[in-house]
Amino acid sequence: MNTKTIDAKILSRMFLAGAKNLEAKKEWINELNVFPVPDGDTGTNMTLTIMSAAAEVGSLQDPDMETLAKAISSGSLRGARGNSGVILSQLLRGFTRSVRKSSELTAKDIAAAMEKGVETAYKAVMKPKEGTILTVAREAAARASEIAEDVEDLETFFNEVFAHAEATLEKTPEMLPVLKEAGVVDSGGQGLLEVFRGAIDGFLGKEIDYSSFSASGGPAVTKISPQAEADIKFGYCTEFIILLNQPMPEEEEHSFKEFLTSLGDSIVLVADDEIVKVHVHTNHPGQAIERALTYGALSRMKIDNMREEHQEKLIKDAEKLAREQAAQEAEAKAAEPPKDYGFISVSVGKGLTEIFKELGVDYLIEGGQTMNPSTEDMLNAIDKVNAKTIYIFPNNKNIVLAANQARDLTEDKEIIVVPTKTIPQGITALISFVPEKSAEENAEAMMEAVSKVKTGQITYAVRDTRIDDKEIHEGDIMGIGDSGMLAVGKERADVAKETVAAMMDDEAEVISVYYGADIAEEEAEELCAFLEEEYPDCEVELNMGGQPIYYYVISVE
Repeated sequence: MNTKTIDAKILSRMFLAGAKNLEAKKEWINELNVFPVPDGDTGTNMTLTIMSAAAEVGSLQDPDMETLAKAISSGSLRGARGNSGVILSQLLRGFTRSVRKSSELTAKDIAAAMEKGVETAYKAVMKPKEGTILTVAREAAARASEIAEDVEDLETFFNEVFAHAEATLEKTPEMLPVLKEAGVVDSGGQGLLEVFRGAIDGFLGKEIDYSSFSASGGPAVTKISPQAEADIKFGYCTEFIILLNQPMPEEEEHSFKEFLTSLGDSIVLVADDEIVKVHVHTNHPGQAIERALTYGALSRMKIDNMREEHQEKLIKDAEKLAREQAAQEAEAKAAEPPKDYGFISVSVGKGLTEIFKELGVDYLIEGGQTMNPSTEDMLNAIDKVNAKTIYIFPNNKNIVLAANQARDLTEDKEIIVVPTKTIPQGITALISFVPEKSAEENAEAMMEAVSKVKTGQITYAVRDTRIDDKEIHEGDIMGIGDSGMLAVGKERADVAKETVAAMMDDEAEVISVYYGADIAEEEAEELCAFLEEEYPDCEVELNMGGQPIYYYVISVE
């Protein structure tokens, strides 16, 4: 195959094949996350990011390079979630900026675009680390530039670049000790390699069933055309009636609707004293149903796979009603003058969400370690907060980049991202807000307050590994601090106590304990009684957090 150039049609095929290969291998990539906690999500984040762009590319009829570049850049930018997803979106953004004015691409063009992608991605990360997806991308681009001048055909070019990227990935454990300890390569770098692998298959015109990577035991389903599937962003038309245990307050009605908005679109929610009628198009009907069950029993449940059945009239009617409701809400919102300040926070768990509401948060995004909100989620939240200046609290280190990206895409409001990495940091930052201060003064005060917060999170291990010189076995309880593993043991209470002890210092005044969904209040009270006796000079606060996966989130200030 002696091909020297590619056009938009071939590049589109390569991109979609790369996205499909990544999607097929996302669970495997998730398992490469070095921390043995049940929150491996690199594969999921990268897949959701690239599939957002793939949906836009799939909807193009006959793309030229400019329309293709715009679809890839815009789709990945808005769909980006998690650090790995945001970095992938920036790699794609830089690449497409470089090629958008071309009609055909040579090896030199592709090499230059790869270098532009790397440059763009590095700018998005405040403290780049070697041994990550950035390293793999940089080395691949460097190899591409090195051979572009002399290579005879693109097949040879792509294969050599891939081989160098693969060799670089194998070296990542030597660059990051935490990878070496766990005996894995970098998960983000592996994800990027799978995009490259699929793209080369697409270039060669291979017809590959990527789903065979992990055998499926499910029943056969009716296939539809890629074009039709791309047109349907959310695949399940989900309807039900909630028979309320008690009347739903207006505030809770808004909260439930915001949750549904985070899951999909075409939302209709009509409530009275006894029932709530719900309609939503989503890819996760189970999550909508689980939330609904907290309000009462369900009736007239109906879930239709729109990708299979094409229930056009139902879809159009629901979308029309949803647009009418959205227009009415937008009209009411536009009539109100914007307030000076607004707050957006990421939260997970009923108790933590209630705490943020009490602290005056205008819009809460459901998310966290296992469900990173996308840039699009952030932009939707910004749009719904009617304020001149909006503070965003990501409350997770893997969400900060998506928040920054949303900030950079917002032009009509001042967005201040307070880079909180834990829920307690977000709570402390909010408490530090003083309306009389300027936006900059508040941001500075918040960060100063956050710097004094130490956080420990108690969870369980899903596999054997070694972290920070501690042997960890599947099922062990772990206490994870701001900078690493603080405690490992067999009993939750013992690990929680050891974790607090590791965080304590002479200046500590308050210990805050947020217990999770799997912890009984009595058990949490026993822990707090111990802490009060052990640390008599500290005030010990107990809160129902309701968070999943993490038995306790504990802060020391």
